[in-house]
Amino acid sequence: MEKYSLSFEGFVISAPKHSLDVVQIKITYHKIESDNENDDDIEVSTCLWKRALHVARSAKGYPSSMIKYQCNFNLLIQEVLGNSRHLFKADEIDFLESFSMLSEDSQRLFVRLYMRKGPWFRLSNISYPEVSNSREAVRELTDNGYICSSEDTNELHDAIKDICNLLTVSELREISCVLPKNCHRGSRKQKVIASLLCFYEDGICPFLPKMILDRTGLCIRVASKAEHLIWRAERLFFLNGEQDLSAFLLVDLGIVKYPTYNCIIAEQIFSGLCDLLAYEEAIELAQIMDQSLDENNIELVLRCIMIAESRMSSSSCKAVQSITSELANTFHSCFSASWVYSKVVLLGISFLEREQRFNDAINLLRRLLSCFTCDSRRGYWTLRLSIDLEHMGCPSESLSVAEGGLLDSWVRAGSRVALQRRVLRLGKPPRRWKIPSFSESIKRKITEIHVQGRPLNCEIGMKSWFYGEDGEKCGVEQLALQYYAGEGGGWHGVHTESGIWLTIFGLLMWDILFSDVPDVFRSRFQNAPLDLATDSFYIVRKNLIESQLQKIYDGMAEEILITSWESHVGTVCRGVNWDRHSLSELRAAVTCIGGPCLAHLCRHLAQDYGSWSSGMPDLLIWRFHSEYRGEAKLVEVKGPRDRLSEQQRAWLLLLMDCGFKVEVCKVSAQPVIVST
Repeated sequence: MEKYSLSFEGFVISAPKHSLDVVQIKITYHKIESDNENDDDIEVSTCLWKRALHVARSAKGYPSSMIKYQCNFNLLIQEVLGNSRHLFKADEIDFLESFSMLSEDSQRLFVRLYMRKGPWFRLSNISYPEVSNSREAVRELTDNGYICSSEDTNELHDAIKDICNLLTVSELREISCVLPKNCHRGSRKQKVIASLLCFYEDGICPFLPKMILDRTGLCIRVASKAEHLIWRAERLFFLNGEQDLSAFLLVDLGIVKYPTYNCIIAEQIFSGLCDLLAYEEAIELAQIMDQSLDENNIELVLRCIMIAESRMSSSSCKAVQSITSELANTFHSCFSASWVYSKVVLLGISFLEREQRFNDAINLLRRLLSCFTCDSRRGYWTLRLSIDLEHMGCPSESLSVAEGGLLDSWVRAGSRVALQRRVLRLGKPPRRWKIPSFSESIKRKITEIHVQGRPLNCEIGMKSWFYGEDGEKCGVEQLALQYYAGEGGGWHGVHTESGIWLTIFGLLMWDILFSDVPDVFRSRFQNAPLDLATDSFYIVRKNLIESQLQKIYDGMAEEILITSWESHVGTVCRGVNWDRHSLSELRAAVTCIGGPCLAHLCRHLAQDYGSWSSGMPDLLIWRFHSEYRGEAKLVEVKGPRDRLSEQQRAWLLLLMDCGFKVEVCKVSAQPVIVST
């Protein structure tokens, strides 16, 4: 409110009839005049007010007796059963449908428990104002299989450690005082619990469960069946492991606003329950793999690799590839068990390479390349295979792999440049006498400039810091910006890497991103179509994209940018960062870049967003020659011990082909002059 000089007045219009009804209030919004006000502040404050109105209007759509989170949960279940009913067994459908028949209290309590971190809860600590009778709700939920309680002796035996964690330190001490003297009685909760459990497992204290429950009272948790089915429903609804029921809350509160688009579902992602169960099983193995790597459990890591490789069978790989004849590299493949197993295998390859088990890594890389013949990851796999073969002392085979990779249409971007450079290095006489056709292109010189600064640190392996022109601490990118703004020629600019480009792409292509295409939008919580990072994104929308690119080429980019910003400011869209770049910055950048260069860049992102959405140069700088004309330059900044990655080199060469001015700015420490 202070930042944007806002003032609010409000009062209640009428008292609600029921305690859970929406309270009607009237709010008046004032914009206080400020000397420091600019156009961007006005736009942002207007956007915030629109969000507030959106929240107020959305509240009217809820039944007066239903809490928002309860309504959202029911909506999720209804939509999943409506769209994916074939992925549940008859008893599972009956179970999920029975939720809507539970009492209001039971529904609310279950959703509250499901969204909390558990797994166990003390009933005595559960109190929600919207749940009038918690004990009756627990009884109904238990009878219907939605929760389990500590009254079940089997549940109690398996969960004794988790229930122990519900006790306070003082309660744990009370129990330890009646046990033998060698029981730990310190202040560290986990040590006391470990000591109690040791006595219980050794049979010294068989009454420990009773002693615990005497203090906790009845304990409850979400039943395994309910937890698993709701987890599946969330997966099917959001189609990722990142979003959950809290996404509804963020929208209801106006914190997040999703784009407007139509969900046109013509084809199921999972054709049957068997496919879904196989996918869930693969996800579970991937989670175990991640945990094993975090804990450095080598034995379990190797076990996961072996299981993933064995299940990544030829038949499952063929199933994944069967759709590629029509829609190459579609998003559907990401929802197959074999695709998840390939991710586990790739994690395993990285692990084996760190352990210098190159022969095992080579075998797995060959397996991936033979199974997935139409996959944008083939470039990285081929590059790693060539590198590992060289580690094994097989330069000729490494060269052959690199040459073969360059004939593969799925090998792109940084991986292609890296393989080309390997061919030039390994393919010298007498291995190869003919110079490759790409030699001149890949060896092109990229302009370099050198900037010196006063270093703050000189530690190897640490980020380089320097004194800026104002004497303050700054990184190499900020130091380069200061150089370009001063003696470098009066340039304006931002340190953004890919950020500003993805923002410009998102704004210029907004209507195309959210156009009516079947199957790419499955819920109202998406920030991009599901096929954005696949080849099918461009193929399916080619006419729309080329029409928009022609407008950009003809100089209409700034007009499109302004219209898109004003229409959608604050709405989430993949790649678009509303806070980092102001509209005035984006307009200046677009004007100075020019239509032809911008159209070329947007075409590459549209055709292969997955390969080209990272690795862009650090700085975008620009300067005006007149009100409507200027020039722009992209700069990759490197510190004293840094060098270009293959993806960065690929971007610089591509940008040169597109007509951009690019250069590498190398920052080094000023030489120390010792006076004598």
